Amino acid sequence: MNENEGLKREIGLWGLISNNINITVGAGIFILPVIVAERLGTGSILAYLICGLLILLITLCFAEIGTKITRSGGSYSYIEEAFGKYAGFLTTNIFIFGGAVMANAAVANGLADTLAYFFPLFKIELIRVLFFFLMFAGFAYLNVRGVGKAMVMVNFNTIAKLTPLLLIALFGWLFISPSNLEWEFTPALSDIGEMSLILIFAFVGAETALNVSGEIKDPRRTIPKGIMLSVLGIVILYILIQYTVQGVLGESMINYKDAPLAEAARRMIGPAGATIVVIGASFAMFGNLSGMVLNMPRIMFAAARDRVIVPGSLARIHTRYSTPHVAIIIYACLGFIFATIGEFKQLALLSSSSFLLIYLGVVLAVIKYRALRKDNGNSFKIPGGYTIPVISAIAIIWFLSNLPLNELLAMAIFLAFLSVVYLVLKLIPGRSK
Repeated sequence: MNENEGLKREIGLWGLISNNINITVGAGIFILPVIVAERLGTGSILAYLICGLLILLITLCFAEIGTKITRSGGSYSYIEEAFGKYAGFLTTNIFIFGGAVMANAAVANGLADTLAYFFPLFKIELIRVLFFFLMFAGFAYLNVRGVGKAMVMVNFNTIAKLTPLLLIALFGWLFISPSNLEWEFTPALSDIGEMSLILIFAFVGAETALNVSGEIKDPRRTIPKGIMLSVLGIVILYILIQYTVQGVLGESMINYKDAPLAEAARRMIGPAGATIVVIGASFAMFGNLSGMVLNMPRIMFAAARDRVIVPGSLARIHTRYSTPHVAIIIYACLGFIFATIGEFKQLALLSSSSFLLIYLGVVLAVIKYRALRKDNGNSFKIPGGYTIPVISAIAIIWFLSNLPLNELLAMAIFLAFLSVVYLVLKLIPGRSK
């Protein structure tokens, strides 16, 4: 389906690649290396390869469906077109309240943990709660006052976070101790599965750039090339970072859970290296949070306006500032609450699971469109027939099967709740669409 929405198609190949990298590379890679290494040791590289392979397969599915349905909306548009309003309702709510809110809460904890490397007071629970409150309250205040003020904090993010990562990836090999990379044991498949489910948090996000599909030049060529090149680059970057940090720190890596990359940089070039990484990581996480609190409430506003999300009050606009103040305040409050009651690993796990559910919907949409032979005549097609979509679906289900029982139960209750809400809304006069 190729829809003309009246938007100018001005985003080219490099613009899409840059957008993908900026969205994807964030808090996860600054924190996750030590979490994965703690369980898998030198076998951590297996989790990166598995996650990288899965993301590449899913990316191919996004490339195909993204050239069949080229209107804005990304995953929401693909799933709603394929499976209807109910699926679209679930997708939007899972994305916002499951994926985005949990991701923001995880990043907030990651930011506090990183700052604790230099300022140990961030390990004190009361200080962390106060920090979260001031940060989310500040984001809410700026966004309610107007988007122009909020945009100031979103600038220069990419350079700030990529500089320390490239520093470690390109020069860290000079400081590697080969004994730190010796293969000590082969991790159990269950351990690899559980760690991969957490690690996937660092890989999700590239598909978000397809929310602007209606503004991409020549989507049939640009989308497949853009997302494949960006994801491949991210996978290579992540593997180099894990390999380098593990090679530099060895078994002592688990002693630096708050900021493993900072410690690796300190051993490479001294305190200045640690400072560069902590500043870069802080910019990356703070910028990610500010950008999400800027963008996500507006998605909530639009979804409430279009009646694909609850409550309807999220569609209210401030009489003075003309901003979706209710959506902004609720989103910021949710971020603060979950940041306070959760911790990075748990929140990253819940966010990853939410994104994987959405990915599963997109993969199934590709399979359905193929079965129905729906094609706009000018779309990209994954080679190999159903092979890649089917493998992707099976892999996602395997990933989700590694979800701990409590989180799996919470996810099931959340889906059941959303289903009941959807049925109730359908029965309210004037609410059905």
